[in-house]
Amino acid sequence: MQGTEERLDRTFAALADPTRRAILARLASGEASVTELAEPFDMSMPAVSKHLKVLERAGLVARGRERQWRPARLDAGPLEEVAEWAESYRRFWEESYDRLDEYLEQLKGRRKEQDDGEKQADGDDAG
Repeated sequence: MQGTEERLDRTFAALADPTRRAILARLASGEASVTELAEPFDMSMPAVSKHLKVLERAGLVARGRERQWRPARLDAGPLEEVAEWAESYRRFWEESYDRLDEYLEQLKGRRKEQDDGEKQADGDDAG
């Protein structure tokens, strides 16, 4: 059984390539043959097959067998692990943004106090 770290490494390595991400995006709409997957790319069928093998090893694609046709289909399970891993970082950034919002509000309050003080000083000078 492979560990979470190893699965994440394999998933991120597979997702690092734009062609493989495009293949996954295509498979999100349904099964496709290697020929269908190769259509939008300027590459050979063996090159597309190699990309599919990387995606299969990462667990992102499963291949079926229907007579001579071996359709590929998306298996999004590993993406769920990626989402769970990223979740802790999302919380970190939300907390950071919350702290930034608080700081900006403090600055706005100080600026308003300065502006009010300047208005009051101008009013005193006029009298």
